[in-house]
Amino acid sequence: MSSRSGLSYLTQASAIALALVAGVAHADNDMMRVYMDHARILKLDRPVSKVIIGNPKVADATVADAKTIVLTGRSFGTTNLVLLDGDGNAIVDERILVSIDEENTVRVYRQTARTVLSCTPNCEKHTTPGETPTETP
Repeated sequence: MSSRSGLSYLTQASAIALALVAGVAHADNDMMRVYMDHARILKLDRPVSKVIIGNPKVADATVADAKTIVLTGRSFGTTNLVLLDGDGNAIVDERILVSIDEENTVRVYRQTARTVLSCTPNCEKHTTPGETPTETP
């Protein structure tokens, strides 16, 4: 293979890799993100009449006032949020991704077991839904 065709191949491979990364980033941007055990405020341009959460085990929505919704991540996963006005028209129809805030976490691997520690400021085991918190070793 000549250096010119090798460079052309490398350029094409880079363009394909960049397109794949952009596609993955775009797919992630299609979802509204909220962190587990955190709240997110949604300000609306008109009053909401009905709030629907696809899976209330994943996220919860509370009406603070007619134009303000508080969205809280309850457990890891995806669900959807639908907000309807008084006429039954959709104000919001979004997919929601609930994930962990990884900024202050540490993962400990012991053979096949994985423990996630939340370190804000002291490290504590990050519990998953249905799990009882225990002391970290």
